[in-house]
Amino acid sequence: MVSKEFLYEYLNAYSPVAQESEGQKVWTDYLSTYVDEIHHDHYGTAYGIIKCGKENAKKVVIEAHCDEIAWMISYIDSDGYVYVVRHGGSDQQIAPSKKVMIHTRKNGRVQGVFGWPAVHVRKGKEQAPSLDNIFIDVGAHSKDEVTELGIEVGNIITFDDQLFEMGDYYVGKALDNKIGGYIIAEVTRRLVEQNIKLPYDLYVVNSVQEEVGLYGARMIANRIKPDVALVTDVCHITKSPMYNVKKDCETMGGNGCAIEHTAQNHRQLIEMFRELGDENDIKYQLTIGSYGNDTMGFFLADGGIPTAIIATPLKYMHTTVEMAHKDDVESVIKMYLQSLKELDIKTTLLK
Repeated sequence: MVSKEFLYEYLNAYSPVAQESEGQKVWTDYLSTYVDEIHHDHYGTAYGIIKCGKENAKKVVIEAHCDEIAWMISYIDSDGYVYVVRHGGSDQQIAPSKKVMIHTRKNGRVQGVFGWPAVHVRKGKEQAPSLDNIFIDVGAHSKDEVTELGIEVGNIITFDDQLFEMGDYYVGKALDNKIGGYIIAEVTRRLVEQNIKLPYDLYVVNSVQEEVGLYGARMIANRIKPDVALVTDVCHITKSPMYNVKKDCETMGGNGCAIEHTAQNHRQLIEMFRELGDENDIKYQLTIGSYGNDTMGFFLADGGIPTAIIATPLKYMHTTVEMAHKDDVESVIKMYLQSLKELDIKTTLLK
């Protein structure tokens, strides 16, 4: 049984890059019921620990990242229009007509919209949204009115959308990768409620600043110095329009979690995932993955920490309508549970 109340509260909380505290509080409040300790690092990465009770116990991390892509204010003109730069991989193509929340220092959240001229008044060649021409309207007539709202250069901006369900899919912004934070919290809950005892200390990590350079994972890897790190993030559902499956692999919604093959994904861990999937009837798919996720933070830390990723296939990444199939989310949870139970048996990495 999935924790729907937590899922909605966490996914709907704001967690823009470098300002993730609202989402992190929801996550740690929930996780604290199931772990022995909760900790934070200086930049906001949060983690809980389930201790096995052994001296000098091995340390295993399960990790997701909590930050969502955003915008940052770079300029306010004399007429009160607000201009932005990317803060993470935000897509200017989807910006026009979107509602936004501006996260101000003085007045909390202030609403705005990405404005755009009507189609019939745009002259000549059709203009596409670009970083040079998108702008935000907050209903003000001057720069002074904007600043009176508490809006200033450096404020972070997020799209204003909520999670919903459509058919077999969860749909919303920031499923990349807050669905992963939900998954690792759900894994933790099931471990405790099923009274599963692990022979090592488990660190459940929700890291910050993945979208701007994998920074949270790099910092926490060097702080915890785990023996193994199992990461979860998202990958692309390529069985949808405008993908090239010959290049991007064939990944479908509803066909299970994705096991990624890239240099940083340790071959013993990949083999473990595949064996456990086959032995326990856990659906999985194969993909080649990327070098742009938190496995790299562990791969490069402390002399190289064995790591691999279990990914949730996702449609429409970095939009406000990202879609994850419910069965795939469940498949990731099951693969994590089985992997944690058998990690020290299936690999030599904890020996």
